[in-house]
Amino acid sequence: MSKGSRTRGLGARHEERRRQIAEALLAIIDLHGLDAVSLRDVAARAEVSLGAVQHYFRSKDEILLFALDYISERGTERVRQSLGQGEQPPRAVLRDILAELVPADDQRRAELRIATAFTARSLVSPKLADHLRAGYDSLYDVLVLLIRHAQDAGEMPAGLDPERTAAALFALAEGLGMQVLIGHRDPQTALAILDEYLDRLSTTAS
Repeated sequence: MSKGSRTRGLGARHEERRRQIAEALLAIIDLHGLDAVSLRDVAARAEVSLGAVQHYFRSKDEILLFALDYISERGTERVRQSLGQGEQPPRAVLRDILAELVPADDQRRAELRIATAFTARSLVSPKLADHLRAGYDSLYDVLVLLIRHAQDAGEMPAGLDPERTAAALFALAEGLGMQVLIGHRDPQTALAILDEYLDRLSTTAS
């Protein structure tokens, strides 16, 4: 085996172990909340040594930030899978991304519970707040870009303000997601509301 192959293999194992630890962390947060997290408990849940956890993550803050990114990556991967290999219209991509904010199954519900715990913690953690804002900014920028592409494709009216529309869609999807999480609205109704709003925007363009 070449040195390059060994290096790639080590890198893959390294990433796999980090993800194993992240899954354990998310399970603890979902069951007991952020305050219950300790590196020792994460190690026990992941069935690895405390030293192994500390090898990959130097502090509790570092592992929390990784877990937050891990949730985002899982959502992004689901969007990729739903879109498949073919080219999708911008509006379809926009809808799939927004729908990720509405917990329509147990995994998304757990992820949103965890994300909500991070949001609450960010109120007293400037470092975590900065990280969350960066994530919000990235998602918002993607929504703005997709709306502009949808305008170019004739799926949304040319006179629409992409930035305001992105902000409104983001707020709508996130608000619907929270309503589903607390049981105020069921996922099917929430997604139908999201689709109706997008349909009105599309109809205006025709």
